[in-house]
Amino acid sequence: MTTVAARPTGSASGQPAHGRRKQRRWTRAILPTYSWLVIAYLVFPIAIMIVYSFNQVTTGLPQVSFAWNGFTTRWYQQWNGIPQLTSSFWLSIQLALATTVLAGVVGTLLALALVRYRPPRFRGKAAFEQTLFLNIAAPEIVLGASLLGLFVTLNVARGFLTLLISHVAFSIAYVAVTVRARMAGFDRSLEEAAQDLGANAWTTFRKITFPIILPGIMAGGLMAFAISIDDFVTSNFVSGPQVPFPVWVYGATRIGIPPQVFVFGTAIFTVGILCALASVIMSRRHRPA
Repeated sequence: MTTVAARPTGSASGQPAHGRRKQRRWTRAILPTYSWLVIAYLVFPIAIMIVYSFNQVTTGLPQVSFAWNGFTTRWYQQWNGIPQLTSSFWLSIQLALATTVLAGVVGTLLALALVRYRPPRFRGKAAFEQTLFLNIAAPEIVLGASLLGLFVTLNVARGFLTLLISHVAFSIAYVAVTVRARMAGFDRSLEEAAQDLGANAWTTFRKITFPIILPGIMAGGLMAFAISIDDFVTSNFVSGPQVPFPVWVYGATRIGIPPQVFVFGTAIFTVGILCALASVIMSRRHRPA
C-alpha cells in the first residue's frame, strides 16, 4: 500500500506560509511609503506658497502673513501692483530665455565636438571635459566672485550684459553634458546613409542628426532656463542696477515680502508643471507601439 506524505505547512525554518505572506505585504509598503514621504517633503513648501498666495492681509502694509486671515484673489488681480517687482520678474524671464538660446547653441556644438572628434584632430579634449565638470562642481560663489573681478578689471559696467555672460557661462556645461549623453548611442550609419544618397553636411544635420538629438537639446535648454531664472549667488555679484527676481526677493526680506512674490512663484511653478506634462505627452505620442 502506498503512503502519501503530508505536505508541510511551513518553511524549512518552521515559519508558516501565511506568516511569510503577511511579512512580504508589510515590507512591500516600505519603498512606496518612503517615496511618498520624500515627495511630500519636496512639495510641502511649494504648497504653502500656493495656499498663502490667496491669503488676505489685514495689516496696513501688504506683506506675507502666515496667519490665515481669509481667502482672497486680490493679489492675483494686483499682480503688477509693485513696479520694481514686476520689472525684476520680466528681467529674469528675458535673461533666462536669452541664456537658454545662447547656452543651447554653444553647448550643443561643444557636445558634438566632444563626441565626434578625438586627438590629434581635437587637441585638449580631456582638458575641455574636465573644465565642464569643474564648472558644474565648483561652488557658485567662486564663479560669481571671479566674474565680478573680471568685469571690474575690464571696467565693464554691470547690468544685463554681465548677467547674460555669467548665466551663459555656468549653463553651457549643463547643456553640453545633457546633449552628450543623448549622443552616446548615436548611430553614425544613419548620417553615412544620408550622405551616400547625396545629402550634404547641412542637410544631413538638419534632417538626420538634429531630430535625433532634439530631446537632449530640449532637456539641456530647460535645465539652463531653470538654473538661470532662480540663480541668486552669481546674479547678486554681477547684477548692478538691474536686479533680477531672486535678488529683489532677497532684498525685500529686510522690510517684508509682498504677497505678489507668492503669485509670481505660483505662476513659475504652474508653467513648469505644464511643460513637464507636455513633455510626457509628447514622449508617449512618439513612443513606438
